[in-house]
Amino acid sequence: MVLDNIKQPVKQAKLSDVILSQLEEMILEGSLKAGQKLPAERELASQFNVSRPSLREAIQKLEAKGLVTRRQGGGTFVSEQILKGFSDPLFELMAQSNESQFDLLEFRHGIEGMSAYYAAMRGTKADFEEIQRKHNAIGEAQLDNDYHQEAEAVFEFYLAICGASHNGIILHLARSMAAIVIDNIEQNLTTLAQRPDVFSKIAEYRTNLMDAIISGQPQKAWGASHRHLAFIEEVLLNLTEEQSRMERSMRRMQK
Repeated sequence: MVLDNIKQPVKQAKLSDVILSQLEEMILEGSLKAGQKLPAERELASQFNVSRPSLREAIQKLEAKGLVTRRQGGGTFVSEQILKGFSDPLFELMAQSNESQFDLLEFRHGIEGMSAYYAAMRGTKADFEEIQRKHNAIGEAQLDNDYHQEAEAVFEFYLAICGASHNGIILHLARSMAAIVIDNIEQNLTTLAQRPDVFSKIAEYRTNLMDAIISGQPQKAWGASHRHLAFIEEVLLNLTEEQSRMERSMRRMQK
């Protein structure tokens, strides 16, 4: 007699699928970044403590999903295509629009505020050390008076906060928008240069943000992020109005 309630043996997961899952998790959490070259097959097999055929099969599955690409004689790389969502011509056009620059600043209120909140809640000691390191790098970049280099450093600081949030969607959304956000920051810095007195205030806001995150205060971190961006937005709006008034005055003088 066969008993209906006898449990069937659990089917053991295929080793290559287990490796595949771990590699996918590394891509999702950002341990493996877009464009990054994977370690050599022998090294990876050793790290996972698996046979090379099983590892090879897992990588083939990753390739079939479009998550990695192979280059003849050059190795295997995490696909660049996973971050292409915000690099099409429409977003390039948006990056050149003054109105879109303010739209993007408003968008940053949301994404950076959430990142700061969850980073303060979930961040580890290693995360906080990385945030501190990226914060210090902003000051070093400012020494060269290169706004693009400074914008990249500021973005890396916010990316470290996104990483500390331990939210894969936030992290990858931020990474996918790297070019347009860096451009936004650079344009803001260029405009703010008309008011060099505000840079020390912005640095103070940024330090307050970092301190709130590292001290593990989510609500305070969210507020610090909001105040920082609101200050920048207010100064930019005032400068834009001043520029508009100057242009109108010049036109009247030319008549």
